[in-house]
Amino acid sequence: MQQEDRRTLSREYFSKERLAEHHYRSFNAFLNRGMQEVVTEKGIIDTDIGDKEGEEPVFVELGDIRVVTPRVREADGSEELLYPQEARLRNITYAAPVFMEMTIVKGEGDDKRVVDSTETKVGRMPIMVGSEKCNIANFDKEDLVEIGEDPADPGGYFIVNGSERVLMTSEDLAPNKILAEYDTKYGDEIQVAKTFSQRRGYRALVLVERSRDGLLEVSFPSVSGRVNFVTLVRALGLESDEEIVHRVSDDPEIVKFMLENLEAAEVQTQEEAIETLGKRVASGQGKNYQLKRANYVIDRYLLPHLHEDGVEEEEVRINKAYYLARMAEACFELALGRRDSDDKDHYANKRLKVSGDLMKDLFRTALNKLARDVKYQLERANMRNRQLSVNTVVRSDVLTERLEHPIATGNWVGGRSGVSQLVDRTDFMGVLSHLRRLRSPLSRSQPHFEARDLHATQWGRICPSETPEGPNCGLVKNFAQAMELSQNIEDEQELKQELSSMGVEGIPGIESIEGSAD
Repeated sequence: MQQEDRRTLSREYFSKERLAEHHYRSFNAFLNRGMQEVVTEKGIIDTDIGDKEGEEPVFVELGDIRVVTPRVREADGSEELLYPQEARLRNITYAAPVFMEMTIVKGEGDDKRVVDSTETKVGRMPIMVGSEKCNIANFDKEDLVEIGEDPADPGGYFIVNGSERVLMTSEDLAPNKILAEYDTKYGDEIQVAKTFSQRRGYRALVLVERSRDGLLEVSFPSVSGRVNFVTLVRALGLESDEEIVHRVSDDPEIVKFMLENLEAAEVQTQEEAIETLGKRVASGQGKNYQLKRANYVIDRYLLPHLHEDGVEEEEVRINKAYYLARMAEACFELALGRRDSDDKDHYANKRLKVSGDLMKDLFRTALNKLARDVKYQLERANMRNRQLSVNTVVRSDVLTERLEHPIATGNWVGGRSGVSQLVDRTDFMGVLSHLRRLRSPLSRSQPHFEARDLHATQWGRICPSETPEGPNCGLVKNFAQAMELSQNIEDEQELKQELSSMGVEGIPGIESIEGSAD
């Protein structure tokens, strides 16, 4: 290849759009799909109206949500288009109004009637410079120069109160994936299979441990200590010894391990298992409450990623039991030397949270805050016998404040700090470096030697030399020059159908399709 050709190729590859493309794609996906997904998850805002005898219940149904392009409200009440340079100079936020369809419904069943239904402004969403909704998205070089913008500016950041803030790409362990490893926290080396089960922003760590005496125990949120494995899978619906053993493995050596667990089992039936669990999660309470609480805990906190809308609860529980059996098999395979310990630093076991994913987490908490405020305003209006209307119960500054403040300070939901940072404007390369930087959630004060080391799987993905000196060394990294970041699958159902057509069986939510793998 001639040197001139290489230059042309390089110039095309490292074009303005390419350098911050991962931020654009992620944020555009959030605006186009992510926001609506969060609203659909929420669905309804319930109120306490109707708790008194003879009072009709009132609730709010949430509909479509849309974002327009950035606007600024002037002192005379008029609304004008806002451009990034103006936002910087006037120290204001480059944000666009957000509108949502809301319907106040009174009564229940056949007596339901709509009190008020309208599309109302619920707040303002900070808009990424250069994204689809940005006012300068389709401007050419001359137009950009005319309004005072730098044509070479890569975008990919937000402007809040006049400051340019970039959301740092965050590195995390892959959710919903079984990782098996050795643990020495109890003095002896034990085998542990763990998974970070994640659904709709909630993340639960589930552990299956093989103790020194060979017995399996499970730890998951809201249950103190560890629960016997056999007790838990029986509570989930796998009652017979044969079925439990078969689901874990048919290998003779693993079967021998499982028989030891079955001999030491505390319970034999599903009812006994749920009673035992109830005593753990609600000790000292009445029997009915214990059973109710035990069922709630295993449905809500155990492996939440296996929940699927429209799937029967019994089927979900069986799927959870099968998943735990797979985790138990991973522990036994590790103990028998059939598999190696999983490498947490291998890049296949990691996922990156880009701007859109971070904004989705933020929007979810902001919407919950808005929902609580709407509930309070509705109850107050009802108590004072006022006319219930959408426009009077929605205060738009509630959502706006919850979206702008974390971007302005960097203090994100989930107790994370430093997620948003002031764009490094030292020079052009500094801006590009900052937009393509990623950070690890690990503590800076701990050694974490292996996490800081250059891993072979970072080849072609992470720059081997660009990392800070000092406590951040190896924890703050940068993308390699020609790195391409893949996004999440847009249509999960389509992927499941494709796998099913190739002969993969037992995919939840998919009817069996005849077919075989090529």
